Amino acid sequence: MDNYTMMQFFEWYIPADQTLWQKLEHEAMHLSSLGISAVWIPPCSKGTSITDVGYGIYDRYDLGEFDQKGTVATKYGTRDELLAAISALHQCGVGVYADIVMNHLAGADQTQDITVVEVDRMNREHDISSPFCISAWTSFSYPGRKGKYSAFQWSWEHFTATDWDENAKRSGIFRICGDFKHFSENVDHELGNYDYLMYADVDYNHPAVVAETLSWGKWMCDELALDGIRLDAVKHINEDFIELFVKTMKEYVGRPFFAVAEYWKDDLSCLRKYLDSENFFMTLFDVPLHYNFQEAGLRGKDYDLRTIFDGSLVRSNPMNVVTFVDNHDSQRHQSLESYVSSWFKPLAYALILLRKDGYPCLFYGDYYGVLGDDPMPDHRSEIDPLMLARKIAAYGEQIDSFDQQNVISWQRMGDQDHPFSGLAVLLSNNDDACKELSFGTAMASSVWMDITGNITCRVTLSAEGKGKFLVQGSSVSVWVRQQVFQTAKKG
Repeated sequence: MDNYTMMQFFEWYIPADQTLWQKLEHEAMHLSSLGISAVWIPPCSKGTSITDVGYGIYDRYDLGEFDQKGTVATKYGTRDELLAAISALHQCGVGVYADIVMNHLAGADQTQDITVVEVDRMNREHDISSPFCISAWTSFSYPGRKGKYSAFQWSWEHFTATDWDENAKRSGIFRICGDFKHFSENVDHELGNYDYLMYADVDYNHPAVVAETLSWGKWMCDELALDGIRLDAVKHINEDFIELFVKTMKEYVGRPFFAVAEYWKDDLSCLRKYLDSENFFMTLFDVPLHYNFQEAGLRGKDYDLRTIFDGSLVRSNPMNVVTFVDNHDSQRHQSLESYVSSWFKPLAYALILLRKDGYPCLFYGDYYGVLGDDPMPDHRSEIDPLMLARKIAAYGEQIDSFDQQNVISWQRMGDQDHPFSGLAVLLSNNDDACKELSFGTAMASSVWMDITGNITCRVTLSAEGKGKFLVQGSSVSVWVRQQVFQTAKKG
């Protein structure tokens, strides 16, 4: 079986020029040749404005089809352009994972007078007022869509809380009062109870909400011919509902269907508990590993590379994890800013792309560059060789040599299904280094090269299959048999 790799095909600062779906269609063949097996697309439902990245979700059923919020197209394009991009990806054998935003709705059409209790921002279990009335943006009638696809209209009873009082023109966290109204207990316990995140918080204790959301999920699967989903902000959503949603979608689709959830917390025990508590198959993003990468980049030679996987999800749950280097949330000037230093990115990508465990995710911003007021260059020239090595050489038994603080290495011994497979990866966060590694007599006299181009000399293995492999300081080298590179060039 070939190695699977997903790509997050957006970054936060993509311009609002409605051309991303066109670019995705154009790039479909290249992504396939690169070794991308599935693309995670941004939230494709209509947001609060043309500039909305998609997480300020307004109308779940508007994929760029209706004149709402001042635009027909979303930030990324029209519904027809989205469907054309998905079709192109599928024709190239690349799957599509939709970003599913279910925690909240934003940009309501009308206000409603409702009774609320204000809660402490730092402890949502603590009420700081008696019940009082506010004017809340909680009525969603979708006049531009006129009931197409769904006649469901959202009202105050479908939410648990909101954050704005239109009468007083002030913000706060206002828990909505009413029969059976309360924050869900099956959420993260940060800030006392982390059910509320932003906007009008959806109430998954309400039967009508559950039924409507399941119906929308099925519609999305059909409309976009989805191969999987990425679930946003699950630590804020009733865990019982997340389980029901994923189970329902998998059963409805009736074919292999991938589900990965974003539970943003640098706490392995919490992530493991979440996975262990679910009796359905899903995966989580390896947030702790991302923070290890960030720390390694910041500390340079003072970081002990032998500890790079300490506390990571990929080490403890290798079959239930998506590994990543950066994403839209970790970018500069975002609330979860924690981007990985540029010099360490190639090392980090080697650590997720060329090892046997985890489902690695390549970030659009790292591959195509980051735009906006604080742009960052792309790392395409550094990532391409790693992707090629993953595609044709990163197979077989893995042998680790994590024996030095500033230099680590591992080998993949190759397998019979991939001719000339096998590789050696060396990482250094300090000085130039050399390691003697053995591939056994079966590879005696074979010639090896650093596919990254960082080291230009060749290594010829001895009659015993041993060789001395090099790496430059603060760099990564990926050694493959020369035939691999020659075969790839012919292909």
